[in-house]
Amino acid sequence: MAPDRGVRIEFPGDGCLSAALGDAIAPAINARCVALAVELDRTRREGIRDIVPGFHTVMVYFDPLRVDRHALAADVERLVSERIPLTFASDEDKAAIVIPVHYGGVDGPDLEDVAAFGRCSVDDVIRLHAGSTYRVYMLGFLPGFAYLGTVDSRIAIGRLDAPRMKVRAGSVGIAGAQTAVYPCDTPGGWRIIGRTDLAMFDVTRANAALLSAGQRVTFVSA
Repeated sequence: MAPDRGVRIEFPGDGCLSAALGDAIAPAINARCVALAVELDRTRREGIRDIVPGFHTVMVYFDPLRVDRHALAADVERLVSERIPLTFASDEDKAAIVIPVHYGGVDGPDLEDVAAFGRCSVDDVIRLHAGSTYRVYMLGFLPGFAYLGTVDSRIAIGRLDAPRMKVRAGSVGIAGAQTAVYPCDTPGGWRIIGRTDLAMFDVTRANAALLSAGQRVTFVSA
């Protein structure tokens, strides 16, 4: 289906629609994705199972026996045309969620390796990581696992060659230009530089995931 005002619609499966609003990982594109997801949820059709904003796409999961895919595609195109302008209002004025981090030691086993990669001191790594405000681009991998960007290029080290079999819940990691907090104990290959005591995912809360796409996050040394 041809793009309409910057949206490219595809059907990866019988019960899934992908609406791409760009090809880059950029705040403005991601802001449009979050806005589209909100509008789709507000006008949700019967049979829509889930709406998931990504870096530059929105995935809509639906029951193919209850939802006409072409009507759904038309809904998406209409919403993008009428409600999601190509030049989207900045959301950089949103208050940031502050995450305290215990950097280094047993909580940050890879901190010194990151410093070596950046040819700087451990204190410099902490300063650079805690000195940025990050955008939550999307959630994935695990419930409550938020992909945050953008990490300062001086410490944007790649993943481990071999993932650890267990990364503790609350561990703060770096993988290239992204940083994240592990919401539970799990195998993982990101470089761990610290750990927070905040619960990133808690089913007893009204919103189980602490973070959601479009939010802003800062880290502080605890």
